[in-house]
Amino acid sequence: MTIVTHVTIEPSKEPIWDAAFRERVQAAKQQPGWVGVQLCIPTGVINKRVVIGTWETRAGWEAWYNAEAFQKTRAQMDGVETAAREEWWHEVTLDEHR
Repeated sequence: MTIVTHVTIEPSKEPIWDAAFRERVQAAKQQPGWVGVQLCIPTGVINKRVVIGTWETRAGWEAWYNAEAFQKTRAQMDGVETAAREEWWHEVTLDEHR
């Protein structure tokens, strides 16, 4: 399962958000069911982020969402976000890499 999340960050607070996200990823790597993540910055829009997270199951992600490490970074990230996150779940039917 893949979750795609769009985030808008208060201008000049991007380094705070990015640091918290890197901390979150390090903790997520230890979470059962974690597969991988991509963090993207749309071209020309420095204060937006697109997170593409892949999990074996949605239940694995939900366990992570309720974990202490996730909640800790969530508090840091929420403090610099300027709009509500937009999230979409997708069932992965093909995953190829070079």
